Amino acid sequence: MSIKIQPEAIASLRGFEIPERLGFGTVMAPVMFRARYQDGRWSDGELLPYGPLALDPAAKVLHYAQTCFEGLKAYRCGADVALFRPERNAARMAHSARRLCMPPVPEALFMDAVRTIAAYCANLVPGNSGESLYIRPFLMGTQPDLSVTASRAYEFYVIASPSEAYHSGNMRLWVEREDSRAAVGGTGDSKVGGNYAASLLSIARLKERGYDQSLWLSPGNRHTIDELSGMNFFAVMDGALHTPALNGSILEGVTRDSLLTLARDQGIEVHEREMDIDDLLALVASGTCSEVFACGTAAIVSPVSELGDGESRYKLKQAPGPVADQLRRALLDIQEGRAEDRYGWMQKVQVASY
Repeated sequence: MSIKIQPEAIASLRGFEIPERLGFGTVMAPVMFRARYQDGRWSDGELLPYGPLALDPAAKVLHYAQTCFEGLKAYRCGADVALFRPERNAARMAHSARRLCMPPVPEALFMDAVRTIAAYCANLVPGNSGESLYIRPFLMGTQPDLSVTASRAYEFYVIASPSEAYHSGNMRLWVEREDSRAAVGGTGDSKVGGNYAASLLSIARLKERGYDQSLWLSPGNRHTIDELSGMNFFAVMDGALHTPALNGSILEGVTRDSLLTLARDQGIEVHEREMDIDDLLALVASGTCSEVFACGTAAIVSPVSELGDGESRYKLKQAPGPVADQLRRALLDIQEGRAEDRYGWMQKVQVASY
């Protein structure tokens, strides 16, 4: 599959400089990748200048939320730039697409797209530890009609943003007992926009209470822990690492899988299981649960200092704790080239010249 590089895209890259303060997802790279699906086949991809999209007002994505997305990162590893486990994101995006009755982006096209963005944006990959080029592929239905049917036309884009970690420092979590983010048999294990839209009201409420993120409970029983709005959940009890088992309403996080691999290889006892929220809060109160942290591509590892449940507040003994700190360092050491990549997670990018 060939990729067309528009001259205007190269022109937009020349002279673009990274600002001193990045934030997360606020500074956009000046280029983007696009491929289209029509009449049962994918077009070749193209690199073009970043800019507004032209959509018909009746496009399916605007009315029936037929869209999914991914998040992955390119890191600076010494003189090189490398992507972290992009094949896992390609597979997960295909899963999300199938759930929404969309044609999966072929793995070869997905990989070409993220490599192209990383190759041409290599100079935009920041060099400070914990910073990266955050890459956002997304797919949407663009057929313009209002029938409640799957679109027959789609557009696939990849944009990028030189970014800091999504949430630095400790977090305070609010146990969400009123609303559900996803339903049993729904889209909880897919990375679709509707899941995140469903979390916004809870986030707005908890911000008023001084908290940072919602801790969602299983929609099937409303008492076992699922995940945060955009991160997976971990707890440390008597030195062992516990995380909710995948159950159909939890996103299978790439960072989650990586931390579990690292923990097992470092001799940490690991449990993937149902975790009852009331049991967890009691263990935090007694001190048996010494650490809680969340993880995700954007956030990496975020320690939790407090859990809020109604009028009760549960402080963690350690935030950040030694297990979270150990796993974060081990992961970043691989991603940033300070440690041997024994797992084959990093994929070096051939930097483009222009």
